[in-house]
Amino acid sequence: MSSNVTGAKRNGRAVCPAGYGGNVPQTVAPAARPSHAREILRLAVPAFGALIAEPLFLLADSAIVGHLGVNQLAGVGLASTLLHTAVGLMVFLAYSTTPAVARAIGDGKLTKALAAGRDGVWLALLLGAALAVAGFVAAGPLVDLFGAGGEVRGFAVDYLRWSMPGLIAMLLIFAGTGVLRGLQDTRTPLVVATAGFALNIALNWILVYGLNFSVAGSALGTSIAQWAMAAVYLVMVGRNARRHGVSLRPDWRGIRTMTTVGSWLMLRTLSLRLAILATVLVATSQGAVNLAAHQLTMTIFSFLAFALDALAIAAQALIGKELGAARPAEARELTRTMIRWGLGFGVVTGALLAVAAPWTGLLFTSDGAVQSALTGALWILAAGQPLAGFVFVLDGVLIGAGDARYLAIAGVVNLAFYLPLLAAVHLTRPEGAAGLLWLWAAFGLGYMLARGVTLGVRSRNDKWMVLGS
Repeated sequence: MSSNVTGAKRNGRAVCPAGYGGNVPQTVAPAARPSHAREILRLAVPAFGALIAEPLFLLADSAIVGHLGVNQLAGVGLASTLLHTAVGLMVFLAYSTTPAVARAIGDGKLTKALAAGRDGVWLALLLGAALAVAGFVAAGPLVDLFGAGGEVRGFAVDYLRWSMPGLIAMLLIFAGTGVLRGLQDTRTPLVVATAGFALNIALNWILVYGLNFSVAGSALGTSIAQWAMAAVYLVMVGRNARRHGVSLRPDWRGIRTMTTVGSWLMLRTLSLRLAILATVLVATSQGAVNLAAHQLTMTIFSFLAFALDALAIAAQALIGKELGAARPAEARELTRTMIRWGLGFGVVTGALLAVAAPWTGLLFTSDGAVQSALTGALWILAAGQPLAGFVFVLDGVLIGAGDARYLAIAGVVNLAFYLPLLAAVHLTRPEGAAGLLWLWAAFGLGYMLARGVTLGVRSRNDKWMVLGS
């Protein structure tokens, strides 16, 4: 990154890399530039489709394994929790690669963009290999931490171990997706994810039922599908690097830079996961009814977050490109547009959710107590949707700007603000559905408000608007 906003100069044009389908737009005169709405939709709509691929993988695995028996399903559920906690912390591989590539594209430096993508892929390979070996060796002790025994333990260990090869591929997919997003291409990840989902279902069906591999077959099928997806990204990155004279050998300085940025983003993600985990612990203390309703509310929250994440991904790619091209005015206007979109989406989804809340529980459970608790929690979630839209979009803007250190520190501050709220809910012990209502008021309003304040304060100054590649 070359300079801050003050005294910045405009750069040349970004060149579309061959083999990427022409999805990297050239930097043209302002009058000829496409509207922000078109640019956002071009990136956000395919990104949403790609984002829901991973939950669909889990859904397919659960549906196939579920017919084997309760112990098998329980074992896969436990192993999946461990696996996706690790994968979730590694999402920085996409979030650090996207802005690095986008900045270089905006600055007209294609070879630098491809080199940044190569470094991200190497970092993913190294981290994936280390985690896969550690996960295979420690699968048993990790499962034991959750107190699983008997057949459930055996199935959980089997699924976890046979998932380890796919863990490497999953991290490579993160890095490859980040490269393409930085190149302003979110359509290719959608195609890859769709094909991977179809392959995953076919392989799992054959391995689980046709070859009687049980839960190990489900994990192995998913691993094979993930490696097929990773291979597509490796071929694309490698082919274009060679075509433009970029060495495929690792640049350890570039990898160290990616690691530094990634460590801050990992801390940011860790603070989010700790907040969610702490919320689950309090919900557990409120009894089975509130815990069940909480899990349903969190599922709906997560689904709505995918749509907001799609806007955030568009923000990452577009903001990175504008700052790389040294166009602070465009970056500022784009940020305002993204905020309006996030707030507008939140208003619409909040209104729809508020209307649907009294009947939503009927889709998931026949228990009247759970339905009642869920309705109150969903009304709180609905009220917080505009705030969530504001938060998710600004999070994407600052990730796209490479402001990882601030995001990490803000995440710790937000957690420090939230935990006392959570403790107050726990200590006052409100009874029945009121307990879950206050719990979601703390999370959906209090915690999100803290995030909104820290992100909003940052976005109002120019410290995050560092220009150049």
